Amino acid sequence: MSLFKELIVIDASSSVPIFLQITNAFIQNINLGRFRKGLKLPGTRELGDLLQINRMTAVAAYQELEAQGWIETLPRKGTFVKVNQPLQSTEKVRTNQEAFMPPQRTGFSYKVKQIVPAKASDLPPAGKIILHDGGFPDVRLAPIEDLGRRIRSLSRLASNKKFLMYGNAQGTLLLRETLAAFLCDTRGLSITADNILITKGAQMGIYITSSLLLNQKEEIIAGTPGYAGANSTFLQVGAKLNHVAVKEDGIDVDEIEKICRRKKIKAVYVIPHHHHPTTVTLTPEKRIKLLELATRFRFAIIEDDYDYDFQYTGKPMMPMASLDRNGNVIYIGTLTKSLAPAIRLGFIVAPAEFIRSATYLRKHIDSHGDSLIENAIAEMYKDGTIARHLKKSITLYRDRRDHFCDLLQREMSRHISFKIPEGGMLVWATFLKANLQVVSAKAFTKGLIIGDGKDYDTETLKYNSVGLGFASLNFKEQEKAVDILSGILNH
Repeated sequence: MSLFKELIVIDASSSVPIFLQITNAFIQNINLGRFRKGLKLPGTRELGDLLQINRMTAVAAYQELEAQGWIETLPRKGTFVKVNQPLQSTEKVRTNQEAFMPPQRTGFSYKVKQIVPAKASDLPPAGKIILHDGGFPDVRLAPIEDLGRRIRSLSRLASNKKFLMYGNAQGTLLLRETLAAFLCDTRGLSITADNILITKGAQMGIYITSSLLLNQKEEIIAGTPGYAGANSTFLQVGAKLNHVAVKEDGIDVDEIEKICRRKKIKAVYVIPHHHHPTTVTLTPEKRIKLLELATRFRFAIIEDDYDYDFQYTGKPMMPMASLDRNGNVIYIGTLTKSLAPAIRLGFIVAPAEFIRSATYLRKHIDSHGDSLIENAIAEMYKDGTIARHLKKSITLYRDRRDHFCDLLQREMSRHISFKIPEGGMLVWATFLKANLQVVSAKAFTKGLIIGDGKDYDTETLKYNSVGLGFASLNFKEQEKAVDILSGILNH
C-alpha cells in the first residue's frame, strides 16, 4: 500500500480541492500504467489513513473516479481499477505524458548469443489431446491425495517445523536414505545417502553434471536420434557435440571407440534402458564394452535412466551404474515419470566426491529443495504407496500400449512404421511419405497435439519421425487421436 502513498502527492497550498487532486493523481497513474487494470484499491478508510486525510475526502475522490468510469465497486469484494477504461481521459488530467510501456530491450549488454534457444513450455490448451512429448504418465492416476495427506501429517508435527526453514542443498537425509535403499533393492546400486543428490527433475541433474564435466569446446558423445533436452544443455555449457547412431541394439559403441581414438572425449551421454526416443535397449555386451572404453579413455558415462520402472516385457536390465567399479558412471533418474511432471524430483547418483561438488553447484542455482515434499515422498516409499502406484500404472500402461499399437497397425500401417516398445511411454513412429511438419500443423487445428519431429533431426539427418505417447491416454482418447491422424493421412 506504500505505492499509493508515494504516487498520490497532495499539495495543501494548491487552490485545487484535495479530492480532485487525488482524483487527478489516480487517473494520471492509471494512464501511465502504474495502477494496472483490475488492481484492487484500498478502502476509503485505509486510503484516508495512508494519505493522512479525512475519510470523507477519500469517499469524494472515489465517487468522482467512479462517475468518470475509472474505477468500480463490487459488492462484498471491494473497489477496483476498471478493466474497460474511458475512451477519453478527463481534461483535468495532464496530457503531456505518454502512457507507460515496459521496455522491450535492455539498457545493458549480456550473453544473449551464448544462450541456446529452448522451447517455452506451458500448460496444454484446453480440449486438446496430447500424443507427443516423448510420452508421460497419466496425471489422473497420480497419488496426489496420498501426497497431500503425508504433507499435512508431517507439517502438524512440531519436530518437522524445521523443514519449513532453509534446508540441505543435497536433499533431506530421509529421502536420500530411503532412495539409496530403494535403488539398492531394485537396481543393484550399492550406495549410501552420501552418493545421492536430490534435484528438481532429471533435467537439473543433466545440467549440473554437464556443467561440472565440460569446459568450452570439450567433446561429448550422444546418440542420434536423441533427447533434445540433453543435447541443448550440452551446447549451452559450451561443449562440442558428437552424434553417434542409435541402432536396434542401442548406441553404436564401436563408433564411440573410433571417435575416442581421434579425439579427447570427456563424456558419453547414453540412455541404455528405453532409449529416448527410439525405446531400444542397449545390449549387455555393449554395456560392458562401453564401461571398458570409459576406463581406457578416462571419460564419464552420463547414464540417463528416466523411466526404469516401466518395463512391460520381461524384467528391466540392471543399470550400467550397478556394474561400475571404477567410478566412471554418473547415474541420473527422476521420480517425475512415477508420479507427475509437476512434481519436480530427480536424483544424481555418483561417487561421493562428485556429489559434494554437484551439491555446491546446486546450492548456487537453488539453495535447497522442497523439504516437506521430499520427506513426504520418502514416507510414501517406505509405506508401499509408490510401489502400489507403480504396479497399478505398469499394468494399465501395458494395456494401453497394446491397444494403441493395435490401432496404429490397423488404421495407419500404410503411413507409418513402428515397433512395439518393450517399455516406456511412447511409440517411435516414422512417417513413410507424409511430411510430419505438415501433419503436425493440421493435427493441431483438429484438436490433436503431436510433435513435428524437428527436435530429433540433426544438420545432416532428417528422420521424419516422432514419439507418440500412449500412456497418458485412455482407450477412447487413443481412438480419437488415431482417428484424427488417419483422417489427415488418408485425405
